[in-house]
Amino acid sequence: MRVVIAPDKFKGSLSAPDVARHLAAGLQSAMGSNLDVLLIPVADGGEGTLDAAVGSGFTRRSAVVSGPTGEPLTAGFAVRGREAVIEMAAASGLAALPGSQPDSASAAGATSLGTGELVRAALDAGCRQIILGVGGSASTDGGAGVLQGLGARLLDSAGRELPPGGGALARLDRIDFTGFDPRLDETRFVLASDVDNPLLGPEGAAAVFGPQKGASPADVKELDAALAHFVEVLAGEIGPRAVKAAQAPGAGAAGGAGYAAIAALAATRRPGIDVVLEFTELEARLAGADLVITGEGSLDEQSLLGKTPVGVARAAARAGIPVIAVCGRTTLGPRELTAAGFRAVHALTELESNVDTCIAEAAALLERLGRNIGLQLAAPPAGRTATSKERLNV
Repeated sequence: MRVVIAPDKFKGSLSAPDVARHLAAGLQSAMGSNLDVLLIPVADGGEGTLDAAVGSGFTRRSAVVSGPTGEPLTAGFAVRGREAVIEMAAASGLAALPGSQPDSASAAGATSLGTGELVRAALDAGCRQIILGVGGSASTDGGAGVLQGLGARLLDSAGRELPPGGGALARLDRIDFTGFDPRLDETRFVLASDVDNPLLGPEGAAAVFGPQKGASPADVKELDAALAHFVEVLAGEIGPRAVKAAQAPGAGAAGGAGYAAIAALAATRRPGIDVVLEFTELEARLAGADLVITGEGSLDEQSLLGKTPVGVARAAARAGIPVIAVCGRTTLGPRELTAAGFRAVHALTELESNVDTCIAEAAALLERLGRNIGLQLAAPPAGRTATSKERLNV
C-alpha cells in the first residue's frame, strides 16, 4: 500500500518533518514490507514553510540578520535555482524575541528589518522569484523594516534615521529610496498568507494582531495612527498605489509586512497553503497513492478557513484519493470533518486525555497512533479478505 504523509507542524511540539517521520515509523511497525510511504511535510505559509521547502528539494541557506529587537541572529531561507522561500518568523518572529515573550516595548519597537535582510541574502544567491511566508511575526511596523533591510532610509524631519519599530513611524518625515536594491526591479514576489486583513482600522494589523504581540489598548491606538502616517508618507514617495495597497487583502498580515510587500515590492498575495502545495508539487506526487494522511496540532474551526489539512484534503479529493487526518486534538464534529473531506480523524487525545502530556510526548504518541492506523489498514475483516475500500476506512 502506498501512503503519502503530508502534515503541518504540531505547534509547540513537533515540526512537520518530525510529525511525518513519527507517523511513518508507527505505520511501518504495523505494516512492514506492505507499506510504501512518501513523506511530504507541508505548511500554510507561516512557521514551517521553510521546512516544507527543504523537504521538497530546496537547499537550506542561512544568513546573519537583525532579530526583531535588533540583536543579530542566524536565520534560514531556502533556494532552488532562482527561486527562494523566506519564512518571516525565522528572522522577525515572536519566538526570536528575547525570552520569546512579547511586551509593550517589543510591540512598539520590534522590527521586520531581518526579513528584508533575508530577502537581500536571497538576491545575493541569484534568486529572482521570492516567496514570502509571513506568519508569526513579532513586529507591527507595516513592513518598514523590510524596506530598510533592502536599502531604504526612513528619516525624521531633521534627516535622522528613525529607530526601529512601528511606534517610531509617527515621526517619519520622508523615505529615501536612492539606496533601494536595484535588483528588486527584476524580482517577482509572492506573499504567502491566509490573512486577508487590511493594514488599518478595527480589522487592521495593530487592532487584530497587536494584542498578541504585547500591545496594550493604548499601544494599539498609537500603532494604528503611526501606520496611517506611514501610508501617507509612502504615498508621497511612490504615489497613490501606497494608499490603495493599505486596503488590499493581506496588507495587515504579519504586522503590516504584507503592506510593504504589496505597495513597494508589487507582491502578489496568494493563500499560503496554495503556494506551499504548488512548490512541494503535492498533487503530482500523489500519483499512485492509496491513502493520504495529513494533520496539524489542533484541528478546529480555523482549520476550515484554508489551513493545511483542508488544503491537502482538497488536493487528494481532486486525485480521487481518500484522506485521513491526525491531530493533537479536534473541536470539530463528525459532520464538519466529513464535509472537509476526511474519511476519518485520529487525535492524540484518544490515547492520552491530558493535553499537556500530548504536547510533551507527541512523538511517542504519534508513533502509537501510526501503529494503530497501520494495524487497521493491515487487518482484514474477520472471515474474509478486505476490499481496498474497507482497508482505507480508518
